[in-house]
Amino acid sequence: MLELILCSLITVLPDYLYRRYREGKRWGDQITFFTMWYELRWGITACLMLTVTLITIVFYYHPSTTNAGPYFRTIPLLPEGGGRVEEIFVKNGDSVAAGDPVFSLLDSAQVANVNLAESQLDQIASAFTQAEVQLAGAQATLVQAESALAQAQNELAKKSELASRGQQLISKIELERLENTINQRRGGVEAAQANIAAAQTQISDVIPAQRQSAQRQLEQAQVALDKTVIYAGVDGQVAQFYLQRGDYVNPILRPAGVLIPSSGPESGRFQIAAGFNQLSAQVIKPGTITEVVCMSKPFSVIPMVVTRVQPVVAAGQLKPSDVLLDAQQRARPGSLTVVMEPLYEDGLTDVMPGSKCIANAYTSNHDLIAQGDLGLGQTLFLHMVDTVGVIHAIILRMQALLMPVQMLVFAGH
Repeated sequence: MLELILCSLITVLPDYLYRRYREGKRWGDQITFFTMWYELRWGITACLMLTVTLITIVFYYHPSTTNAGPYFRTIPLLPEGGGRVEEIFVKNGDSVAAGDPVFSLLDSAQVANVNLAESQLDQIASAFTQAEVQLAGAQATLVQAESALAQAQNELAKKSELASRGQQLISKIELERLENTINQRRGGVEAAQANIAAAQTQISDVIPAQRQSAQRQLEQAQVALDKTVIYAGVDGQVAQFYLQRGDYVNPILRPAGVLIPSSGPESGRFQIAAGFNQLSAQVIKPGTITEVVCMSKPFSVIPMVVTRVQPVVAAGQLKPSDVLLDAQQRARPGSLTVVMEPLYEDGLTDVMPGSKCIANAYTSNHDLIAQGDLGLGQTLFLHMVDTVGVIHAIILRMQALLMPVQMLVFAGH
């Protein structure tokens, strides 16, 4: 409508003034509703052509969309495993900080596993003490066996010396008995040494491995016990949280509630995502200046800047299935997703996350014109493109003024 009024001022109005004051035709006499087309045909035709051209240029180089808003992410409050609620630490609507406990599950089985792992550690500690005692005993046995071996060897040496001198007091059988005794006691020494090696192996390798395994089991049991208490991952507000003690919570079938982040890029307080027509893909680039009007903050136009343009259109995504793709089923062409941030600090203050917004993007050719490399016709055209952006800015401000009236009066909300 605004474009039609502006175009009529330089087409229909001059035509009427010419008919009125040049040709002397008067409204209501020669110019009536029935003769308007014939009398003002040149102005009306030029007005329609200029209006269509102006609307095309405005909406192409300065695109607009009503599909915009500060989208935010909700975090489900879920345990890693199912269980019954034991204790509840917060209420619905409470604000929590990252790391605050939200609720806990019944942990009797997990506590039993922790106690079992701790008892296994105690047993291994006792086994370590017992192995040290066995090592000391084996060392004492080795000393005893070595002493007995040395005594038998000394006795054999003495009796062998006497026998070599021709003494008849020492028989051959006695010498053989002493040799057998030495072999037996040498075996005792070797057995004692083996016992010492076994005890040392128990102390240095076996028991530490068992202790490490028991420690891992204790850590695993403690982790399972810690998972029975569900903590807030980020700062935010608890919503849809109506748990009672004894309720069964399952990570797949029944979540406990949701957590709405109050800060960070996913809280909906620092960015606005908008879906523009695909025709604007060659116009909207990172750095493009935009303006936004949100329903939760009427009468305010928020200047913003494009920070990211999604490189693909979501309507064309494919995923494996047992049904072949039919291109005819893609009736909706999809939109160009654009992410915008406030041009000034605290620009989205008082704008509620999830609010419905209207966004305008403006093409600026100032830098391109300032280079001086363009021809006269192209320079005039780009000046005209930048100038008609004012029309869209005026329309956006009219929408900001009429938004409460439109929603409260005409829409009945």
